[in-house]
Amino acid sequence: MKMANISTINWLFVCGLAFCIGGIAVLSFMPLSSDCICPLKSPLSRMSSEELANIKSHSAPPALHKMAVLVPFRDRFEELLQFVPHLTNFLRDQRIEHHIFVLNQVDRYRFNRASLINVGFHFTSEVYDYIAMHDVDLLPLNKDLLYEYPSELGPLHIAGPKLHPKYHYDNFVGGILLVRREHFKQMNGMSNQYWGWGLEDDEFFVRIRDAGLQVTRHQNIKTGINNTFSHIHNRHHRKRDTQKCFTQKEMTRKRDHNTGLNNVSYKILKVHKLAIDGINVTVLNILLDCDVNKTPWCDCSGTAAAASVVQT
Repeated sequence: MKMANISTINWLFVCGLAFCIGGIAVLSFMPLSSDCICPLKSPLSRMSSEELANIKSHSAPPALHKMAVLVPFRDRFEELLQFVPHLTNFLRDQRIEHHIFVLNQVDRYRFNRASLINVGFHFTSEVYDYIAMHDVDLLPLNKDLLYEYPSELGPLHIAGPKLHPKYHYDNFVGGILLVRREHFKQMNGMSNQYWGWGLEDDEFFVRIRDAGLQVTRHQNIKTGINNTFSHIHNRHHRKRDTQKCFTQKEMTRKRDHNTGLNNVSYKILKVHKLAIDGINVTVLNILLDCDVNKTPWCDCSGTAAAASVVQT
């Protein structure tokens, strides 16, 4: 399959749906009606050796460890155009063998960052031995922030509370967190209960602690909250989904012992190969499933369940 090249100047048909408004190409990652709906339990294992080679990073010579950059995503294409070349160049300088996976949620439920990361882990874990749970709007600037293989102590938090531009409490593990494959499995991944924005990272911190692991952070970083990262999220253009409905507020303040990596419910509609400024990335169109009897707050309006059925 030929790669589609995308730049800020030339946009071609890549995946899903492309159309024109006033002569300007507009690209959507929503699936076409002809897309196959089929769960992929071990999709990388089904690829040929040539296809696997195509998604390996060109950033480094052979390394002991390979990192899958998992980017939860919905409707933030302009940020992705900045993120991919910036992070790729940043990691190339460190000779980190990696590949970027865009976890594109295409159902009609509220955004679920944690479940998307669980899906991304299932997709990549046979090839990559650690993951970076990475926000698309957080770009590292300080070259001393090393995306190295985490120690046996536990996850490596790149965006620590003394460095992140917005969140400064001690137990914060959001933004950018690196986790070994075996540690993520040990913790049963992340909770699937967190629909909408926020708190899934706080619950994951408790999982880290309960598993007997520790969060580590780089020491002696000379920059601070204003110059360690570029935070490219525009809160006026795209507001956070902070609505709380049904029993969401009560339930999401508790440690979730029932859901995680072992029971995330999803289908991967399509796997797209995409190039941004000549950099290869993989886009997974992911349809999450919600049991409205257990987490009705996946749809505060009560109407998305019916609308989430994709015609095939």
